[in-house]
Amino acid sequence: MASVALRNVTKAWGDTLVSKDINLEIGEGEFVVFVGPSGCGKSTLLRMIAGLETITRGDLLIGGQRMNEVPPAERGIGMVFQSYALYPHLSVAENMSFGLKLAGVRRSEIEQRVNQVAEVLQLAHLLDRRPKALSGGQRQRVAIGRTLVAEPRVFLLDEPLSNLDAALRVQMRIEISRLHKRLKRTMIYVTHDQIEAMTLADKIVVLEAGRIAQVGRPLELYHYPANRFVAGFIGSPRMNFLPVKVTATALDQVQVQLPNAQRIWLPVESAGVVAGSNMSLGIRPEHLLSSDIADVTLEGEVQVVEQLGHETQIHIQIPAIRQNLVYRQEDVVLVEEGALMGIGLPPERCHLFREDGSACRRLHQEPGV
Repeated sequence: MASVALRNVTKAWGDTLVSKDINLEIGEGEFVVFVGPSGCGKSTLLRMIAGLETITRGDLLIGGQRMNEVPPAERGIGMVFQSYALYPHLSVAENMSFGLKLAGVRRSEIEQRVNQVAEVLQLAHLLDRRPKALSGGQRQRVAIGRTLVAEPRVFLLDEPLSNLDAALRVQMRIEISRLHKRLKRTMIYVTHDQIEAMTLADKIVVLEAGRIAQVGRPLELYHYPANRFVAGFIGSPRMNFLPVKVTATALDQVQVQLPNAQRIWLPVESAGVVAGSNMSLGIRPEHLLSSDIADVTLEGEVQVVEQLGHETQIHIQIPAIRQNLVYRQEDVVLVEEGALMGIGLPPERCHLFREDGSACRRLHQEPGV
């Protein structure tokens, strides 16, 4: 188990910057998830830590030692790729032990390590089978086991669940979470799936265009996004945004005018906010209220109703802005498409973003953060 530190790490191919001035501290035993849209540099960053990509500028430290020029095999890193990459002609046990045999490890030690890891991953009864006789989830566990038997100090996973169906993804998320709690290894996990990020991570690193947009605990990022990009990326369905104009400020309060000309005071940091400036109000679909229990409301036409059983998602077109807001409520809500519907905005659950995308710090204390 070891810490990982990236200090001003930059990766460039010619004139194209892929990762830009990455500064990050990952503590021993932490489970850190890199998340972001396709092309944001998640896998490139992971490959630089593994030694599969060179670092253009900056320093990588593992366990306090600089690793920029150290070969991958000597970094104490284990990596699980998106593809299982199992040898089809070898058994589960042979696949798991292949790297140890190449390294010249004694046969008795190989058997001991393979058996121990097989027990942890519930593969002991499958050691004699070949990959074609395994399910997708079992193959992924073999790929993880092949890395674990090498006893790496840092465990890297590059979108390991992307080839699995929805049910298996849920099962494997649970198994990976249990594995981390049991082994207490430092794990760095790359995904574009925010549900995986929210459920697995001790700490999430949100990447945007090769830069770190925000680092924090899952609920911290959900309730207190640093900017509009993070607010729109974390959460499904995504946060609703409304164009607003600042009409007044006070100590730790900002008053904004909504598209329907109503005004609302928001409990957010007011430093640097100027009356007359254009900003964006953000609110998550589940934080919208029924119009009969809110002081400030918007009304629009119901465009789409998604009945999911455990919840209902209603897409409402607001005439003043010609865009849909998503209203999310638990259980079944009976409403017809084409009907007029009002929704309320609770001030304490609203976010406010400046024109450059940065957030005004919210003052409402959310539970669990």
